[in-house]
Amino acid sequence: MSTAAITPYLFFSGRCEEAIAFYREALGAEVEMLMRFDESPEPPPPGMLQDGFERKVMHASFRVFGAPIMASDGCDDGSAFDGFRLSITLPTEDAARKAFDALADGGTVQMPLSATFWSPCYGMVTDRFNVGWMVTVASPAS
Repeated sequence: MSTAAITPYLFFSGRCEEAIAFYREALGAEVEMLMRFDESPEPPPPGMLQDGFERKVMHASFRVFGAPIMASDGCDDGSAFDGFRLSITLPTEDAARKAFDALADGGTVQMPLSATFWSPCYGMVTDRFNVGWMVTVASPAS
């Protein structure tokens, strides 16, 4: 029996390699695969790629805290992130602060880390690539 899954697929508008390097440093991301457009066994249809995107990332997969994320540069520099956030649940406040601070470097904080009624430590940040994140520590079992 096969298992269904939902995996985020992020388009970085020409900055995918830079974003992956950032997530490696900030969150310990582990790259599983990376292929550039000019490495594909089948070239993209004529006119599909923006000029200069031949060496950009066609497809990459990496894991952050064990969770799979797929990514690409897309075909041009026109994509934008809107209407979603990636959520990270960490085991301790120290781990949450470390991840939050790393993501905030070059980004913007929408809600500083603080205690809420659902978490002893929760915050929202948008990183330098305009990807929104929610960082939380799970409430202790009652």
